[in-house]
Amino acid sequence: MELPVKSPDSGGRKYPYRLETRDLSYKLSTKFEDYFRCDFCGGNEGRAAAKFILKGVNCEARPGQVTAIAGPSGAGKTTLLDILAGKIPPCEVSSGEVLVNGKPIDVKVFRRVSGYVTQDDTLFPLLTVEETLMYSALLRLPGGRKEAGSRVKELMKELGLEHVAGSRIREGSNNGISGGERRRVSIGVDLVHDPAVILIDEPTSGLDSASALHAVTLLKSMAVNQGKTIVLTIHQPGFRILELFDRIVLLSNGFVVHNGGLNLLEERLKFADHRIPRHVNVLEFAIDVIETLPVPNPGTLSNINREDRKITTPIRFERKLLVYPNSRFDEVLILGQRFCSNIFRTKQLFATRVIQALVAGFILGTIYFNVGNDKGKIALQTQTGFFAFTLTFLLSSTTEGLPIFLQERRILMRETSRGAYRVSSYVLSNTIVFLPFLLMIGILFTSPVYWLVGLRKDTIDGFLYFSLVVWMVLLMANSFVACFSALVPNFIMGNSVIAGLMGSFFLFSGYFIAKDKIPSYWVFMHYLSLFKYPFECFMINEYGGEQGEKKCIEIENGECRLYGSSFLRQQDLKDSQKWTNVGVMLGFIVGYRVLGLVILWFRCYKARN
Repeated sequence: MELPVKSPDSGGRKYPYRLETRDLSYKLSTKFEDYFRCDFCGGNEGRAAAKFILKGVNCEARPGQVTAIAGPSGAGKTTLLDILAGKIPPCEVSSGEVLVNGKPIDVKVFRRVSGYVTQDDTLFPLLTVEETLMYSALLRLPGGRKEAGSRVKELMKELGLEHVAGSRIREGSNNGISGGERRRVSIGVDLVHDPAVILIDEPTSGLDSASALHAVTLLKSMAVNQGKTIVLTIHQPGFRILELFDRIVLLSNGFVVHNGGLNLLEERLKFADHRIPRHVNVLEFAIDVIETLPVPNPGTLSNINREDRKITTPIRFERKLLVYPNSRFDEVLILGQRFCSNIFRTKQLFATRVIQALVAGFILGTIYFNVGNDKGKIALQTQTGFFAFTLTFLLSSTTEGLPIFLQERRILMRETSRGAYRVSSYVLSNTIVFLPFLLMIGILFTSPVYWLVGLRKDTIDGFLYFSLVVWMVLLMANSFVACFSALVPNFIMGNSVIAGLMGSFFLFSGYFIAKDKIPSYWVFMHYLSLFKYPFECFMINEYGGEQGEKKCIEIENGECRLYGSSFLRQQDLKDSQKWTNVGVMLGFIVGYRVLGLVILWFRCYKARN
């Protein structure tokens, strides 16, 4: 296949990058062993015997070339690519080293000048192709929206995505883009900042032959025309794809069986008395007979020649790349816009929550219709039951956001590992976006239910305070879910943990069991309960203040037996708690957000280092 080949051109790029591994070995270990070795030992002392994934690997990838890492399943292809990309940090490598332009790799710096495309296409399904690339460009490029837009248009043309620019990703939907187009979008997300090095895990996986050829041809064109260093893993490429590779690193059981061009591999097969069938390509045949091929001496890799040494120094001067492309304010603004797009296009989260709030408000209002004006012990129990059920509904309905938080977490870890933005900017933007959204949900719920139930009507203050508490409850629950979505591994465990804790909070709220009846070793749960403080706020708002001194809630023989203020004293509640409880709820909101930030930061930090 003819490519639009011209002389390698940096295209404004300052430096080419050459990757090299020397006697690289890596063995599988437990997470505890990795943590102990990286953070305490700094070496391999005391390690038990483990399975080696890579053994004495020597290979190289040069600028302007496509290097393919091939081999049978379990040969160590993805592991080698992860090490080259810095996803597996140098401290976890058993022996040997990775060199970039002849110098030991600095993972944090290298990730800024490289793009790593994983096998899984981690994209927002409800964003369009152009929006996906645009948000990536805004976060990765420092020049603002004009420069980002120019880069996106150029990239879509280069990737052949112009005809689907306005189509949503929508995985598994008839209205979405094809698998090959989705794969090209994933590649584009990591090419938007024009990296000098591109590492791709299985770029042809799940694609038909035409789409696979198109993807690899695109990579070959970038290598030749822009001088990029491209490394990819591949299983069994076809004839036409194989011809596009400049160098092949063939692995078998962690060893390098071949490191060089396709012609050299063919000669090695002939030297080993193998005859290649007419309709089988060289690499496919080599993988079939790989067990019979001798493993070369680890020292056979040629030394860097003088010409190559010209590119060994630049990486030392790229420390400035550790500066984030945008200010914190710009990061919050961009991430907020993206998050808004996802929320308003997610019908399960937006439309359903709006309808749910309205319907629940009307249904609860009709069930508890006018009970606020009734008097007597049964009426009092009904009113407090309404408050309890309202909190149960508000707190339990927020778990719908868990899948979105989990989906965003995967993308967050990928983007922050590349230095696109700060973790704190993500948490702050997420919080800001949910403020007006949950305020709207709260008003839609309280507007019908408050007046239908017949709660305090003397002034508008009662309604406003009730609405404020409902808003705080929604924010508190949202922060709680966001915090645990940063901690749990998947939706099933997250849903179980959140439901279990919510049930515990309800149990220890003081509604079922009075505080003085709770065993002393469980009293701490009473103060940690998300139900306790808003429940008390509802009670104080309804039975406290000057109105509470006059509001009769129990009548016997024509005389008032119990006033609202007296009832609050029985419950050990004071009017002063009306605002201190709001302060406590605000503390829960901030606390869970900060805890979620710490957990996310730790996850992203471990992924970066």
